[in-house]
Amino acid sequence: MTHATVSDRPIIVARGLRKVFGSVVALDGVSLDFCPGEFLTIFGPNGAGKTTLVRVFSTLTKPSAGILTILGVDIPKGSHEVRNHIGFISHQALLYPNLTARENLAFYGVLYSVPKPLERVAELLEQVGLAGFSDRTVKTFSHGMVQRLAIARALLHRPRILLLDEPYAGLDQHAARLLGDLLVGLHSPERAILMTTHNIARGLELCNRVAIQVGGRIVYEAPAAGIDPNEFEELYLRFTAKG
Repeated sequence: MTHATVSDRPIIVARGLRKVFGSVVALDGVSLDFCPGEFLTIFGPNGAGKTTLVRVFSTLTKPSAGILTILGVDIPKGSHEVRNHIGFISHQALLYPNLTARENLAFYGVLYSVPKPLERVAELLEQVGLAGFSDRTVKTFSHGMVQRLAIARALLHRPRILLLDEPYAGLDQHAARLLGDLLVGLHSPERAILMTTHNIARGLELCNRVAIQVGGRIVYEAPAAGIDPNEFEELYLRFTAKG
């Protein structure tokens, strides 16, 4: 479990968030405060609305109803003001397979107007353990390597909010351990991290706060300290069975 000083001033405030796609209710009144220094893991089954929630927080998807403020800015009205403070890793790596790792990050560095982009790229490749592969094309990378490079891409502009949607999906045990070690290093008092995952053991190991989402609702929240993984798994199964 990671440890960082948690601020008492939320960086994200959500009240009664709803998101409807036609007749499907993906978010059904989600209320959540999220502070710098927190590493929040949201667990939930497929169809729980986790990806939709992360996309709303990333400002890529507009809520149908409810109130959302990020860094004190009303969303979606002020989405453009906060996007430079958000790093988002989804199921799509958003990397160019025919470019090298260095070329990919350099390209995004220009898009983000990163100061001294080549220095920042070298620093991040070292941080995610890919410095020795910087001149290899991404199409030759394993899934785990692609995932770590995607995290480097999301960190280029030093975001205050990092959102990870199912980052462990498809990773073998070795790649998952490397990713976990990387995420531990990213947890700091200045940054808020939100992750969705099905992996209860990994999710509990990393976070200092947990939540369970079922049927578009947050049905459980608690500090992660002292939670027994076996007991939590039983609790999770009870909540998801109800859903």
